[in-house]
Amino acid sequence: MAESLGVAVIGAGMAGKAHAAAYRTASALYSPVLPPVRLVSIGDVNPEFGSLAARRFGYERNDTSWQAIAEADDIDVVSVVIANSLHREVVEGLLAAGKHVLCEKPLSDSIEDARAMADAARNASSIARIGFTFRRTPGIAYIRDLIRTGVLGKVLHFSGRYWTDYGFSPSAPMSWRYKGGPGSGALADVGSHLAYVSEFLCGDITSISGGRLSTVIDKRPVPLGAVMGHDHAAVSDTFEAVENDDYAAFNAAFENGAGSFEVSRVAAGHANSLNFEVFCENGAAKFDQRRPSEIQLFLNDGSGNENGYRQVILGPGHPYIAGGLAMDAPEVGFGQNDAFGYQARAFLEEVAGLPESESLPRCATFDEGVRNMELLGAVTESALNNGKTITL
Repeated sequence: MAESLGVAVIGAGMAGKAHAAAYRTASALYSPVLPPVRLVSIGDVNPEFGSLAARRFGYERNDTSWQAIAEADDIDVVSVVIANSLHREVVEGLLAAGKHVLCEKPLSDSIEDARAMADAARNASSIARIGFTFRRTPGIAYIRDLIRTGVLGKVLHFSGRYWTDYGFSPSAPMSWRYKGGPGSGALADVGSHLAYVSEFLCGDITSISGGRLSTVIDKRPVPLGAVMGHDHAAVSDTFEAVENDDYAAFNAAFENGAGSFEVSRVAAGHANSLNFEVFCENGAAKFDQRRPSEIQLFLNDGSGNENGYRQVILGPGHPYIAGGLAMDAPEVGFGQNDAFGYQARAFLEEVAGLPESESLPRCATFDEGVRNMELLGAVTESALNNGKTITL
């Protein structure tokens, strides 16, 4: 085991700050078995954003290029949390420099680049993983356990949606999120989460059909300055065309069962609304990200007289919570920020060389990231061909 692990985060936006905070808390989750974690650098081309994030989360410095982080001898582990189109160059450069890399999803903005990144990961001397953060949500992990252990039994039907509203206002400023080809908008941004969550629970998707992509706000004002995350900043009178999807929907066939999916970035009133129901041979389960400390569970009692969902409050008997939260008691609460902490902890445990049997479940591989992008690509292909069925 290394004497210490130096950490950097490239990208000081909304998700970058989540990664930065997660590394800060990772050592305090569970037993103190990690080597000391040194918070070294926040990298961002905007020096103001990088400096602010570094000071806020206790990192020693900020850098303005990924090359500086790749060349730094005091950095071992790097999270890459920047525009999807920039992932390949940065990740390949970091791997070539021997850094361990945790990349945000989706893996890239093109399947060709994603496959090249997976090839680079397989040939690297260091570890490369992708962040499928919702796998760390206790409620989702618990529903998976109920399916896998046979309590819920074989999946029959999955119904999921991920609605967000960061783009519902026509005055929301242009950013990289609104650029790129078909399928690189809401589908890639939040549909990627919904796709991997569905396979995490239900098994492999075998075909996609009924794909639909829609752009309902076709132009955006250019911001007057730098924009962080989904911020609504001052804008100019100049507009640029939106190149990708505000809304996407599709159907899927699993090896067992079927599913329906809907994602949006223009769903007013739904800031971050991932929710789904999974229907199985012995009952059903329901999850809503806005109430992450509980799930709804229905188990058929046979009589039909008292059938219906009941609330299950998550606590130390459920995944991730016991020993992982300072107050690991029922009803204390759990949120998406905590999931980033578990993700960082899992990655650091693998980098530190802890046996898988003594660690949190490993982070997803780049090959799994490619698989996720193949699903999104199939949705796009279906949408561009009038809902044609695409076999995977």
